[in-house]
Amino acid sequence: MIVWVNGAFGAGKSSTARELVDLIPNSTLYDPEATGAGLRGLLPPKRLAEVEDYQDLPIWRRLVVDTAAALLAELGGVLVVPMTLLRQEYRDEIFGGLAARRIDVRHVLLAPEETILRQRIDGRADYGDPDVDARVRDWCHGHLAPYRAALDWLAADAYAVDTSALTAAEAARSVADAVRTGRAAPCGIVQTPEPTAETVAAGVLLFDERDRFLLVDPTYKPGWEFPGGVVEAGEPPARAGMREVAEEIGLELDAVPRLLLVDWERPAPPGHGGLRLLFDGGTLGPADTGCLRLPGAELRGWRFVTEEEAADLLPPVRYRRLRWALRARERGTVLNLEAGDPVG
Repeated sequence: MIVWVNGAFGAGKSSTARELVDLIPNSTLYDPEATGAGLRGLLPPKRLAEVEDYQDLPIWRRLVVDTAAALLAELGGVLVVPMTLLRQEYRDEIFGGLAARRIDVRHVLLAPEETILRQRIDGRADYGDPDVDARVRDWCHGHLAPYRAALDWLAADAYAVDTSALTAAEAARSVADAVRTGRAAPCGIVQTPEPTAETVAAGVLLFDERDRFLLVDPTYKPGWEFPGGVVEAGEPPARAGMREVAEEIGLELDAVPRLLLVDWERPAPPGHGGLRLLFDGGTLGPADTGCLRLPGAELRGWRFVTEEEAADLLPPVRYRRLRWALRARERGTVLNLEAGDPVG
């Protein structure tokens, strides 16, 4: 299990986490700041200069998941992780990666009133160097606006502890009690086991009466996606697509969808690649769209979009696949792709 202590920069996450490991039996502190510091010695300066924050580096997010999983495999027990996460897509990626390893995450938010938070930031002097401490205080103040902007999803996702009048020790006792009693429950995110070899996945394109198609927003990985998922052993791919549509958005398709394309996705560590199939699920009427529902733990939202709008929502590899699927639909044919490009 992981207790992820979130909050604004300057909210007291690290001091609370240090107290927390003394209150939760068999617990260990893991600070992802150490992973970020390690990357400064591993990545070329040119790559580091391309981002303002190491959280924007995909390798950092991947290493946080891998390091946390390795620590738990080595030590067992509970991992206490003090780390600010203000971008929901990063939370999705990290927590989704942990969920894929069957690791429960208890997401806790330290949430003092902003006036108290500003006072605590102004009083920070962690480094003993006035210039360095001033830059740190400026950094913390500069990230209060993103913190406020993230509060809507944080409040819905995390167990919040108002630490306005609490010391670090008192905050830790409050968090430990919430974890012990289950008030800080496991994060509601889908737990999809990580593949260990190439997979076959089936996606279904569903259209509205304006010929837009449906995309869904998963909680467990960044980027939007087509309804669909991995084909289970012994399952026909088209039927797998129908099953996933029913599970994800509550829609039972009347007919087996027509195949539009097969795309071979090359392995790109940590992914294993495999075959990706896209099917035409037909056009949905108003009655169908009115019945769509979402499982809260797996999908955050859905929307009908145009091909142009999808370019801003889909990762590049999925967008290429989509474009060719739409061309196949227009031509009434089936296309064979390798890594997003037609062959044969």
